[in-house]
Amino acid sequence: MARKLFDFGNAGAVDDWSPIDDGVMGGMSRSRLRPDPAGHAVFEGILSLERNGGFASVRAQPGNIAEPGATHYALVVLGDGKRYKLSLRCDDDFDGLSHQISFEPPAGQWATVHLPVAAFRATFRGRNVMGAPPLDPSRARQIGLMIADRQAGTFSLGIRAIRVE
Repeated sequence: MARKLFDFGNAGAVDDWSPIDDGVMGGMSRSRLRPDPAGHAVFEGILSLERNGGFASVRAQPGNIAEPGATHYALVVLGDGKRYKLSLRCDDDFDGLSHQISFEPPAGQWATVHLPVAAFRATFRGRNVMGAPPLDPSRARQIGLMIADRQAGTFSLGIRAIRVE
């Protein structure tokens, strides 16, 4: 049942992704998702804690990423030793409830990271939401990548593909 949601071997796959950084709250972090000539994308930037900042993220435009019965999301990534989050939303809203899971891929080597649907946690603006319904992959509409957790400094996450399984 695996379905590739994003294949970043195609440089145009980054076109529908936009940064959403802590500047929305006055922070100074900056990020982007760019194509790499080697045939993948790179989520990169700088995470700043200045002016109450502390997160950088990119998000794809809402679209058909729903997959009834899915049990995992899989990312083929090249880590830099930092911890990242995959974020999913079940609506087209800019702000609101999201479901997130953290992952820390091995630094300096390509790896496939499998993230169980059951392990995603409901959050609102970075805080856990107790009593919220679990992630329903049959309703997924938006997907994004984030770095936070006070990991100040530059970051760079290579990404070849995102699949739902």
